[in-house]
Amino acid sequence: MTDRRAPVTITHHALHEGGKYIAQPEGENATGYLEWEPRGDNVRVATHTVVPSEIGGRGIAAQLVDRLVSDAREQGFKIVPQCSYVEAKFRTNPEWADLRAE
Repeated sequence: MTDRRAPVTITHHALHEGGKYIAQPEGENATGYLEWEPRGDNVRVATHTVVPSEIGGRGIAAQLVDRLVSDAREQGFKIVPQCSYVEAKFRTNPEWADLRAE
């Protein structure tokens, strides 16, 4: 059985006009992802976060959102949390309020 605490590598890929963060747990074939689309200058709309059940329960979705937030701080863009999971993470992390675009 795979170690549920195995490291996860998160990479960012251009996708059409937007992008996709892909989470690859070490030793697994399944991947999770968070997709975003651009909206104007310096705004990214987080549209979908998906983690298949075979790699679920390991905090992978949270790691994907953390990477998006980290990139927002580093690169200076705002986030529209359209995805219900990303919205829930924004509600439970009030320190991210300055990154929310309306």
